[in-house]
Amino acid sequence: MINQSTIEYLSAHEFFSGLSDDILKFLCECSSRREIKEGQILFRQGENADKFYVILNGCISIQMPAIMGPAMEIQSVGKDQVLGWSWLISPYKWSFQTRAEVDTELLEFDGTALLAHCEQEPKFGYELFKKFAGLMSERLSVARQKMMDEWNPAGFA
Repeated sequence: MINQSTIEYLSAHEFFSGLSDDILKFLCECSSRREIKEGQILFRQGENADKFYVILNGCISIQMPAIMGPAMEIQSVGKDQVLGWSWLISPYKWSFQTRAEVDTELLEFDGTALLAHCEQEPKFGYELFKKFAGLMSERLSVARQKMMDEWNPAGFA
């Protein structure tokens, strides 16, 4: 069932701009609302990835878990930002870990249903892939810079 407020939200959202009404309607059909509490982990690196999210309210920390000690925060994302691209790329495992910084409300999308539709409708898949390719590039660039900043041994040129 399509929720009119969700389709209006997606239609006005910058990330989804330029997508056809049919694509937006299908995205809406594959979405549901979800809430997580402060400190709760949304997903862990290496776990199966079958969803993506839009943050409606709140803030999520994208982290790189450490072998020992605390995870390194890569980036903090908040209201209206898209979270998660691993559902789209084989081997469909999360590349990072995420933790709610505050109580957070999300729009959760069923990546399994979306991938199946991508296979059936290549134009749909291509349009989604173009959107998520930019997101992947941005997140990996931020992660690379953060790791370079953290790993800066004395005397290293």
